Amino acid sequence: MKTIVIIGAGPGLGLSIAKKFGANGFQAALVARNAEKLSLMVYELKALGINTKYYVADISELPALKAAIDAIKHDFGSIDVLEFSPYAGPHQFRNVMDTTPTNVLEQINGHLLPAILAVNEWLPDMIQQGAGAILFTTGISAMQPIPMIGNVGIVMSGLRNYATNLHNELKEKGIYVGHLSIGTLIQSGTAGDPDRIADVWFDMYEKRDHFENVFPEGLFQSN
Repeated sequence: MKTIVIIGAGPGLGLSIAKKFGANGFQAALVARNAEKLSLMVYELKALGINTKYYVADISELPALKAAIDAIKHDFGSIDVLEFSPYAGPHQFRNVMDTTPTNVLEQINGHLLPAILAVNEWLPDMIQQGAGAILFTTGISAMQPIPMIGNVGIVMSGLRNYATNLHNELKEKGIYVGHLSIGTLIQSGTAGDPDRIADVWFDMYEKRDHFENVFPEGLFQSN
C-alpha cells in the first residue's frame, strides 16, 4: 500500500487530500500541532477504511518535526508522497509597510525551513527507489505580490523557488515535484471547496505532465 505524509494537516484541505488519496489506495500519516483536530481527522478517515495515524508536532520547531518524521519512518517505512501545506493564518499576515525581520523570520521558521527538512529526510529514499512525489501547496502570494501579506509573500515565493529547483533537478529521476497555489478562501461548499482542490492535486500527481497550477483555474496565467 502506498503512503502519503501530509505536513500541516488540518480539517479542511489536509483532510480532503487524505480522503482523495486514501480513496485511491493510500494510507496517510498526518502531522500538525493540534492533537484534538488530528484525532477527529483520523477517526473520520478510519471510518472510510483509510489506514491513518497522526503525529503531533509544531513544525516551526525543527527537532519536533524531526521526531515526528522519525516516528513515521518507524511506523510506515518509506513513503510515496510528501505533501506540504501548513497555513499561517491571517493573524500572522503583515502589510509590506509593516514587514519586519521578526515577522518574516516567523514565516521562514513555519514554512520554508520545515519544508526543506522534510524533503531532506525523505528525498534520498525516493532517489534510491527512482519514484515518489513531493507536493507543495502555497497561497497565491507565492506567484503574485500582494502588499497586505508582504511578510508571507516573501517566504511563499521563496518556497516556490525551492520547489521549482527541485522539479528541475528531479524530473529526470522519476520523482514528481508539483506546486499548487491557492488564491481563494478554502471552505466547503464554496468555489474554494477543499475537496475540489484535492481533486486537482490528485490529477496533477497522476498525470505528472506539468509542475505548477493555480486554484481556481484561470485566476491568472500560470507557468
